[in-house]
Amino acid sequence: MKVSIIGATGYGGIELIRLLQHHPHMRVASVHSSSQAGVLLQHVYPHIGGRFVLRDIRSDDIEGELVFLATPPGVSSEWTPKLLAAGHKVIDLSGDFRLRDGNVYAKWYKKAPPNEEVLKQAVYGLTEWNREHIANASLVANPGCYPTATLLGLAPLVIQKWIVPHSVIVDAKSGVSGAGRGVSLGVHFAETNENVKIYKVNTHQHIPEIEQMLRDWNEQMGPMTFSTHLIPMTRGIMATIYAEAACIVSLDRMIELYKETYKHCPFVRVREAGSFPCTKDVYGSNYCDIGIGYDERTNRITVVSVIDNLVKGAAGQAVQNANVMLGLEEQTGLTSMPMYP
Repeated sequence: MKVSIIGATGYGGIELIRLLQHHPHMRVASVHSSSQAGVLLQHVYPHIGGRFVLRDIRSDDIEGELVFLATPPGVSSEWTPKLLAAGHKVIDLSGDFRLRDGNVYAKWYKKAPPNEEVLKQAVYGLTEWNREHIANASLVANPGCYPTATLLGLAPLVIQKWIVPHSVIVDAKSGVSGAGRGVSLGVHFAETNENVKIYKVNTHQHIPEIEQMLRDWNEQMGPMTFSTHLIPMTRGIMATIYAEAACIVSLDRMIELYKETYKHCPFVRVREAGSFPCTKDVYGSNYCDIGIGYDERTNRITVVSVIDNLVKGAAGQAVQNANVMLGLEEQTGLTSMPMYP
């Protein structure tokens, strides 16, 4: 199948090209950029080689039957209706179609909400929890990087109602690539090197996305405390999740629950008691590694969930969703081991 990538010059777009290069059933037919049309992609990213020429974003110039939108919020909401009308399937890596309520989107993203009728067609693409709907979708809203790590880490406890609904605290940390390729003071080397910064305190746009899914699993779930930090590394997210236990359950039973929950999920790996993952364990891969701890003294559960923000948190999950949409094996093209060190 031919696929196209809109927003190919961003980190998410170039990661899609890397992952699709050896995919046995998908071929990148065209790559598009609003700012660098006519330029060889090799001139933007010399490491890729090849002869991709960046095209402008025009509906009549998009060859792929499936289109990946690796664009900033606000761009996808403009182009997705045109692409769907032209008969393309769409996977949107921005946040434009993740929130079902347009007013909530406007509040958190500070942009006009997408078309309501198109929004109703969007299927949330957390693959492990929505395969059946993704398989029949024409428009998939690829989850954010922080939500992917957080939701995969919390899901079993929330669904089983093993945690107090209003007790969730998430302390999340991300590498600098999560901010995109744009140049700004916040990601300047001298500002980030040997430094850790908290940002978007209580205002991160991924908060309502996470809370929306948690309420789908358990309507008693309420607002959570969610803090994000920028750390001086290129890739990776670690979400350390704290919640008060709602019942007496042993750590062994919790680990058993997670293993049972994810036994048919090839990209979620659950650690044994006492073992916790680090971001290097999933670097460059589509895996989410999860470790669980329980402190009887405080009655608090700790879940550590790690992903590569550009793979499982973006391009890798998009390819995983594309596989499901096309009726392929979910792991197709994504079985590479993590890179280490």
